[in-house]
Amino acid sequence: MRIGIDARMYGPQARGLGRYVQKLVDNLTLIDQTNEYYIYLSPANWDAFQTDKPNFFKVLVRSHWYSLAEQLTFPIILFRSKLDLMHFPHFNVPLLYRKKFMVTIHDLIVSHYPDSRATTLPRWLYKLKLMAYHLVIKSAIICSAKIIAVSNFTRQDIERFYPQVADKIEVIYEGFEVEHQYSQQADLTKYQINKPYLLCVGAAYPHKNLYRLLQAWKLAQAELINRYQLVMVGHHDFFYNRLISEATEQKLLKNVIFTNYVKDGELPTLYKYSLAYVFPSYLEGFGLPAIEAQSYGTPILAANNSSLPEVLGNSALYFDPFDINDISHTLVKIIKKTELRDKLIGLGYQNCQQFNWQEMATKVRDIYQQLNN
Repeated sequence: MRIGIDARMYGPQARGLGRYVQKLVDNLTLIDQTNEYYIYLSPANWDAFQTDKPNFFKVLVRSHWYSLAEQLTFPIILFRSKLDLMHFPHFNVPLLYRKKFMVTIHDLIVSHYPDSRATTLPRWLYKLKLMAYHLVIKSAIICSAKIIAVSNFTRQDIERFYPQVADKIEVIYEGFEVEHQYSQQADLTKYQINKPYLLCVGAAYPHKNLYRLLQAWKLAQAELINRYQLVMVGHHDFFYNRLISEATEQKLLKNVIFTNYVKDGELPTLYKYSLAYVFPSYLEGFGLPAIEAQSYGTPILAANNSSLPEVLGNSALYFDPFDINDISHTLVKIIKKTELRDKLIGLGYQNCQQFNWQEMATKVRDIYQQLNN
């Protein structure tokens, strides 16, 4: 069977999506020596994927994701490969590709929050982009032979928007593995951390709800009396700089540290020595960072919506992400209650063990075989 995988997002440059693609492809090389795989890579990640397996073939694609070239030239490359099945690990399936394919849908965030604040484009151009998004994702979902949803929440979301595809959705959870060790002799002063701290890691897109987190943190200072810090890790792109600017104007930054980008290998140390990890998003398709934090013994505070209660179960302390007072109360509670933190650490260790990348890849491969039969 000739199977194609769109791996142009392979690697860390595409954040969570890149991690998913990388773990899928890497684990398929370990478990499948029978099918032929055509791995479509970009110039940026061509060297990142290396394998000596004779049934895996690299194919260079120069069209970037979400581009016009993706829609026009990528299908030509795919047709030339004469595939039996193509797997798109994201919704951006070329409209002109009409051979058998399957798609992974991670979330429908843009469908829920078509916010012009989530882009650097002019408003008119963003509206055009939104139209293209709706056209492409509808086509991907309707025309696919199978849809993988990364959580039951995402499955239900797809069914709500596209009820006619309910019978071809399969839920396969993302995986997890410890890739880096934390430092036993951590020097946190290089991040300007000099007090016990809470940690938040990720981008500053509007649905990540970081502005409301900062408002809640300011409110909590009345009880915390400047004895703790909130450490926010994320690349200072347009969205993060805007967040910092707006928060500065509103005087929300007392005892807040912005580290900018931190390498993957250094994150475990920040996880390990934090009092808790805060996940305030309005919507997450899976919530992998929380699982990673749990593996380093970090208690989790999480929004009580979308996929997070499903993925974290009873191993997290929840709050209403739309209620500043509730967020603030939960921040104070986790800081002041040592026994609660210890309990969540133990539950977190148990919870993260149920997610496995190789198991995920095996289930995906089984779907490949089902579609071939």
